[in-house]
Amino acid sequence: MSSEAQQLHLFFLPLMAHGHMIPMIDMAILFAERGVKVSIITTSHHASFHQKTIDQIQKLGHQIQLKQLQVPYSELGLPQGSENLQPNSSPLMISNFFKAINMLKDPFEQLVRELLPDCIISDMFFPWTVDIAAKFNIPRLFFNGSSFFHLCVSDSLNRYKPHENVASDIETFVVPGLPHPIELTRSQLPDFMKTQNDSTGVMVQIAESIVRSYGVVMNSFYDLETVYTEHYKKISGKKVWQIGPVSLCNRNTERGKKGLIEESMCLRWLDGREPNSVIYLCFGTLCRFSYPQLVEIGLALEASNHPFIWVIIGNEDENLLQDGMMERLKEKGLIIIGWAPQILILNHSAVGCFVTHCGWNSILESVTAGVPMATWPVFADQFYNEKLVTRVLEFGVEVGSQVWFTEMEENKGFIEREEIQKAMSRVMGGGEEGEGMRKRVRELGEMARCAVEGGSSYVDMSNLIGELEKARSERGKREVMRVELQGCSD
Repeated sequence: MSSEAQQLHLFFLPLMAHGHMIPMIDMAILFAERGVKVSIITTSHHASFHQKTIDQIQKLGHQIQLKQLQVPYSELGLPQGSENLQPNSSPLMISNFFKAINMLKDPFEQLVRELLPDCIISDMFFPWTVDIAAKFNIPRLFFNGSSFFHLCVSDSLNRYKPHENVASDIETFVVPGLPHPIELTRSQLPDFMKTQNDSTGVMVQIAESIVRSYGVVMNSFYDLETVYTEHYKKISGKKVWQIGPVSLCNRNTERGKKGLIEESMCLRWLDGREPNSVIYLCFGTLCRFSYPQLVEIGLALEASNHPFIWVIIGNEDENLLQDGMMERLKEKGLIIIGWAPQILILNHSAVGCFVTHCGWNSILESVTAGVPMATWPVFADQFYNEKLVTRVLEFGVEVGSQVWFTEMEENKGFIEREEIQKAMSRVMGGGEEGEGMRKRVRELGEMARCAVEGGSSYVDMSNLIGELEKARSERGKREVMRVELQGCSD
């Protein structure tokens, strides 16, 4: 056999949203660097964001490529390039977005038929890939994009339904069956868990696809959530591989969008600040706050007496400009509109606190940089992730967010400036609490680097590659036997 034929070939299918695509592309790069042939399946709109990164990896001699699928815009009445979740997406656009990605099933299947990969690594929001994998007798790996802790909490909520036994949305309850006493309220849960809606059916399909998958691959590392990795393996019976933090593989290439601010300018600004003196605020690519809530954040920053970097998305800065707050804040902080070089910022010695929505990518990037957090979850898995940071790993302080709401809705979880400032002060403080959080997260950051540099994550990836090569070999043997048996019967 030729070396090309012997090379393992993996398909990666990320959801067309930056928070999902970036870790899967980082993961794909890791596999390519280990000698695996990689095809990343996406749309032309998203391919343009990541082509430069892929070109750089190809120049190093690695087998990695982008394969583009066409979205049937006209059939859905969508404008060209709208297969992307944005912070200002309307409910109709969200609905059409998921219709569009589901219509990728047939062209994706055709691509599998043409190239016959050895494995499909699929984002959770493509549950139909498990059917395609079964049809072609190849493994399908489930990628969640979050933590084992999140999977365990979700399983316990679905299994025991403790939220159905409380009298109000604000009454706390303990999530049963977990290694730690984790408390939540019904107001912190997604609507699809409390009432039947379209998303409920989607989540059921996702859960069923996990059961039928070959295994689960996670952007995490064993020392970060050891207890919950073992707990998940016990309750699910699935094979699992932890190969993260994958962001550590891709520090010298552009990740996602091109920002409006030059990285060098941002770093020069940080160079002029004292170590651990800067507060960094960023709430991901989809979380959006109301104008009154933005004002409260601004007032809290003014009162904090710390320099800061505040990332604002969308058009939320327009009203702040009109009332003069932006100009006042610029006297002591740096305001970035749109995309920010988050990894570079977090890894600068001047940054001492990360005010975050608790997206899993942000948590891992903060861990690897050794920066403690003030946690402000909004929706998705963020309220669960907050509990891992503040109650289990104890390197963060809760701002006080109590209400799950989507980026399309009016902000229902208003938080006063005093609470915001209090949380930031606790993280930035030089006392026992602040020093303890900094010590714990720095230790975890060192563990993360060890994991990918020959430790548990490196070994897990080696084991996964070996298992997929073995599975391919066994499929080949079965195919030879099938042909031979057919020849005998003829």
